[in-house]
Amino acid sequence: MGKRSRLRKKEHQNNSKPGGRDNRDNGWGAGYADIIKENKLFEAYYQELGLVPEGEFDQFMAAMREPLPATIRITGYKSHAKEILHCLKNKYFKEIQEVEIDGQKIEAPQPLSWYPDELAWHTNMSRKILRKSPLLEKFHQFLVSETESGNISRQEAVSMIPPLLMKIEPHHKILDMCAAPGSKTAQLIEMLHSDMDVPFPEGFVIANDVDNKRCYLLVHQAKRLNSPCIMVVNHDASCIPRLQIDTEDGQKGTLFYDRILCDVPCSGDGTMRKNIDVWKKWTTSNSLHLHGLQIRIAVRGVEQLAVGGRMVYSTCSLNPIEDEAVIATLLEKSEGALELADASVDLPGLKWMPGITKWKLMTKEGQWYKDWSEVPVNRHTQIRPTMFPPTDTEKLANMKLERCMRILPHHQNTGGFFVAVLVKKAPMPWNRRFPKVYTHTPLEDGERDGGKEAGEDSPKEPEAGDQAKEPNVCGPPPNKKMKRHGFKEDPFVFLTEDDPVFPPIESFYDLSPDFPKINVLTRTHEGKKRHLYMVSKELRNVMLNNSERMKVINTGVKVWSRNSDGEEFGCAFRLAQEGIYTLFPYIRSRMITVSVEDIKILLTQENPYLSKLEEDAHQQAKKMGMGSIVLKYRPDKSNPDGPQCPIELCGWRGKTSIRAFVPRNERFHYLRMLGVEVFRDKQGQGPREEEKEVKEEVKEGETENGNKDVSPKQELRGENRGDEHLKGDEREGGGENLTKGEQRKNTCPSLPLFFHAVWN
Repeated sequence: MGKRSRLRKKEHQNNSKPGGRDNRDNGWGAGYADIIKENKLFEAYYQELGLVPEGEFDQFMAAMREPLPATIRITGYKSHAKEILHCLKNKYFKEIQEVEIDGQKIEAPQPLSWYPDELAWHTNMSRKILRKSPLLEKFHQFLVSETESGNISRQEAVSMIPPLLMKIEPHHKILDMCAAPGSKTAQLIEMLHSDMDVPFPEGFVIANDVDNKRCYLLVHQAKRLNSPCIMVVNHDASCIPRLQIDTEDGQKGTLFYDRILCDVPCSGDGTMRKNIDVWKKWTTSNSLHLHGLQIRIAVRGVEQLAVGGRMVYSTCSLNPIEDEAVIATLLEKSEGALELADASVDLPGLKWMPGITKWKLMTKEGQWYKDWSEVPVNRHTQIRPTMFPPTDTEKLANMKLERCMRILPHHQNTGGFFVAVLVKKAPMPWNRRFPKVYTHTPLEDGERDGGKEAGEDSPKEPEAGDQAKEPNVCGPPPNKKMKRHGFKEDPFVFLTEDDPVFPPIESFYDLSPDFPKINVLTRTHEGKKRHLYMVSKELRNVMLNNSERMKVINTGVKVWSRNSDGEEFGCAFRLAQEGIYTLFPYIRSRMITVSVEDIKILLTQENPYLSKLEEDAHQQAKKMGMGSIVLKYRPDKSNPDGPQCPIELCGWRGKTSIRAFVPRNERFHYLRMLGVEVFRDKQGQGPREEEKEVKEEVKEGETENGNKDVSPKQELRGENRGDEHLKGDEREGGGENLTKGEQRKNTCPSLPLFFHAVWN
């Protein structure tokens, strides 16, 4: 046995002893029981800077040592948001008010006062209490299920601020430069779809991250929202490529974004309440090392921002080296092209501190420097002039750094955060000085360079790196060569309008003439098309013009899936629940209008017979041939207790039965909206009595009339019901980072339902 193996074995034995690492607390701070929430350097640094109002520093430090409250956000763009809010306020929150744990009464969640329409809530309940208390089991399962369905996001309160300050409209082209894990990206998508009657907003979101693995986490977050207007790409944000698009006059133009979110990598000292290890690892060196990268990313962002556009710069750090110093550098370099916007009235109810205009710099040894002139030569590589405030008092006053916003943890029981809103008034100065440049995107060996000369009147802005190409001009280094790492994605292949796949689909679903066939894509060049996806017209424009410039991880929403058995009914493709809200406005047949009771039957029974439906739906179904269908519910104003939002579900009309093709968590979601209380048993426990009754009811329905549409073996194989069996090498949506089992769980709509259901 080698030395390393012996050391690992000894460490494992020590950790297995009482009091060792295996016995750590499993609640808040799980895995960090040995970390003491003390850092003398941190306290000395922020006391000296004076960021915290006088007399509040003890409160500030006390708040930093407290666990961070749990915060949830209801997705605002879905028409179901009000129903979820109604369910939360009138059911779960009321029940929580009566709960006592260990003699302590649980406080009911409260809405964030500054978040619009009460769509964000926070609670002092820890994860440990939520997971361990049987009294809160239903509430915890509700949160988990609705999160997986994309109807609720568990997101830190301060993280919700930047998207709100961007003032997004449905026509905006948006870039999220450092997007993973994706909670802010989800907000951007929601705002883009503020009008749910418009299936394809004119705008789109391009979400980027430098880490290939984290891009798949980003895909998982974004796909819960089922939007055709999101594209995930994998690039270094500091040199993200400039993209081309076809303009309305048929020429090639440069894509400039209306809104950019620049949430840069940071030291994260504002996250000490949830990332406990920051207490041990924090030094001032972290900020010094990140400052240059933060400037490069921000500069790249404002270069690609359209004139008149807004860029929100944010960090989860309180350090002015990462905050005001970066903003001051941007403003100074812009020579008036950028200005700080006043966002003080945009979020009424939010407490924040204005940005500062004076700060000092400290090394990890405790040495302070007030000005660049004090820095010794041997430290010039670690400490740069841009880390200090501008020395010109007039220039400093014109920057209006007090418009920056710093959120302190003890003011509203949140994490620490910094945010600033920049508005672009004119092209960046290096673009005005050098309008004639040869722009060129570095590609891998063997790929063509798309060089082009831009004239005086060209809308294209040259990149900062292009200055170095001009003689006697000092500028940033040339752009890096684009590197391709990680998993190689399947191609994105757009179909033509005359593709043979369309006629049977158009005929079967009676698609309206304005259905945008050119927006449909697949993920294979050869063989049968297994899934069809859709993107917006604007994203299609971007993809077709930049296939060699960018690495696309995922885009599009799945609207149809191949079902071989469907060919005998007239169409080889069944509808996919993920894309039903995108596709529904164009479908003019294969629709059955159902009632609340019909939906309850369809979502709690696997293959109910047509006779189980109410008379109206039963008659509609009898007149319809076998194959994929849409189950449509419309609110009944005479029944205020029923859902007050429209519902569209995908289904399959069998020979004598009917079924809904809805993923498990979405079934739970819709059942809750209908007043059916649903929660799963814990793993390892048998089914409850009520669950047995539901299963017996299903069995009863199967044997009715002595006949079944689908055998149990066929049911498992996915036969005769429009659902295909997933193979291990078939990645849904272009390679989400999921196991085979997770793929089946998230994509197979007919998984058996093991839940406890109580009909009110």
